[in-house]
Amino acid sequence: MSLGTAIQLARSSVLQILIIASPILIIAMAVGLIISILQATTSIQEQTLTFVPKIAAILLALFLFGPWMASLLVAFTESLFAQIPAIVR
Repeated sequence: MSLGTAIQLARSSVLQILIIASPILIIAMAVGLIISILQATTSIQEQTLTFVPKIAAILLALFLFGPWMASLLVAFTESLFAQIPAIVR
């Protein structure tokens, strides 16, 4: 395996990670921002208040985006397995 092939595999792996994780991270960030704005406007400074809505939003996002994320992972894994003979050579 050449250095170029290793770099290409690493770059495509990192890109897949970013694509798969981005919906969950964006939803968690948005919910955290909304809760912090709510806390600032109502002067409620309870630190544990952010956890329950964030966990619920992340679970809902996993439920909605889970099949899409799994199909991307399966397609990427299949492409990696298809590239094994060319990499070993």
